[in-house]
Amino acid sequence: MIAYYSGDPKRIQHFLKVHSFARLIGLSENLDERTQNILEIAAIVHDIGIKVSEEKYGSACGKYQEAEGPAVAADMLQELGCPDHIIERVCYLVGHHHTYSQIDGMDYQILVEADFLVNMYEDAMSTEAIHSVLHNIFRTQTGKWMCETMYRK
Repeated sequence: MIAYYSGDPKRIQHFLKVHSFARLIGLSENLDERTQNILEIAAIVHDIGIKVSEEKYGSACGKYQEAEGPAVAADMLQELGCPDHIIERVCYLVGHHHTYSQIDGMDYQILVEADFLVNMYEDAMSTEAIHSVLHNIFRTQTGKWMCETMYRK
């Protein structure tokens, strides 16, 4: 992903931060090894669709990322020799990480929380918006604690 986003330090730093938060939350929430592995892979590639979205649509909005990301992620992960069952779930997460209404697993929940923890800072979200996300989206004890601790005003 660093090579894929060569010359774009903002994007590189974003996915590395999301990975760090996802890893920490997953370990703290005692995910099983398989789910933790899927979570961490998904966290690294979650925004892989941005480049294609910007080229194709002139926008990096979430719906375009979700539409374009899975195919790019699948190609990269296949090239790296990732097992098909892992690629399938990672691509599902990449294709849904901006959809908050049908979260169907701890890997998905934690990816969303980690991405929000980073976006709250990078997008300078208002205190009201952070409060809303915390109470409406966050479900893990670790994610809630991190959000409350980092963004306490």
